[in-house]
Amino acid sequence: MNTELSIQNISLQLGQDSLGQQYPWYGIRTRSNHERVAATVLTGKGYKPYLPLYRLQRNRADMLVETEHPLFPGYVFCRFDVKKRLPILTTTGVISVLGFGSEPAAIPDDEIEAVRAILNSGLAYAPCHYLREGQRVRVKCGSLEGVEGILVKKKNQCRMIISVTMLQRSISVEIDGDWLAAI
Repeated sequence: MNTELSIQNISLQLGQDSLGQQYPWYGIRTRSNHERVAATVLTGKGYKPYLPLYRLQRNRADMLVETEHPLFPGYVFCRFDVKKRLPILTTTGVISVLGFGSEPAAIPDDEIEAVRAILNSGLAYAPCHYLREGQRVRVKCGSLEGVEGILVKKKNQCRMIISVTMLQRSISVEIDGDWLAAI
């Protein structure tokens, strides 16, 4: 009995089922300013949540203060068995699992991996408004090679928008236009 329980706990922590297959990513809606609390409690329950952050600099009392904020305010990502979502829903700060009606909907792995690639690229990034239309592009070289997004021009600079459709949120990254190829 103890061996079975420990195998189940290890699988839960890895976001996998008992056969080692990965559960899909789900978006978890949180109460306002409770993203970190929800992520911490989920970690304590054995899950591996993903809370992407960005740094913001502000002037306060003649000082430049740098703070970290959630890239997608009000949301945390997590892999879990959707049939066993009660521990997720009873987590402090969690409101719901994103979906259509009462059915949770998975977020494609490539959207989460695109967000991770941008955060790890070393390029400047920031949250931006979600865009539905625009030219789709793919990065053909550099640290973001293979990442797809939507091309936007802002003040004579090329920016690529990466969207997480389920959240209807996006992030933008400044990128050299020569690195992009239309899809």
